[in-house]
Amino acid sequence: MQQTSSREVYANSWMTVREDGIRRADGSDGIYGVVDKPNYALVIPLDDDRLHLVEQFRYPLGLRRWEFPQGTAPDRLDVAPTELAARELREETGLRAETLIDIGVLDVAPGLTSQRGRAFLATGLTSGEHERELEEQDMRAAWFSRTEFEAMIAAGEITDAQSIAAYTLLLLHERRNQA
Repeated sequence: MQQTSSREVYANSWMTVREDGIRRADGSDGIYGVVDKPNYALVIPLDDDRLHLVEQFRYPLGLRRWEFPQGTAPDRLDVAPTELAARELREETGLRAETLIDIGVLDVAPGLTSQRGRAFLATGLTSGEHERELEEQDMRAAWFSRTEFEAMIAAGEITDAQSIAAYTLLLLHERRNQA
């Protein structure tokens, strides 16, 4: 597929939406809508067998959802992934990590958005005050055992695809390090 044109149709502090003219492999023309968002960091805070999650209202769904701390830098800034992970962890939970290990890449919705994420394992955690953004004022945070976390996925209480995929990356990371 070849891009033949591009125009921005919407922009705010978190994203832009563009419409690209495309030429398909068979020579026919078409359009493609793309949501451009900055890359994000997702953090899995792990203390022994416990995972630290946050719950917040997700406006597009109209629902409160439990998930791992995650986010982007404000004003679509490009921030180093490890720095962004430490920031998101501190901002949403108040936790600080002695160690942040990059365990893999996640593509949010590659048919819709250019946004990519990096998943980090956070260990050696110490508590502190959270520094939440205005949109996160109603956020809650809590510890869950892995058994509880997996039961919440099975029950449809955790549906965030990035959190579920990141947990898989954690399991693969642990398996590699046990060998």
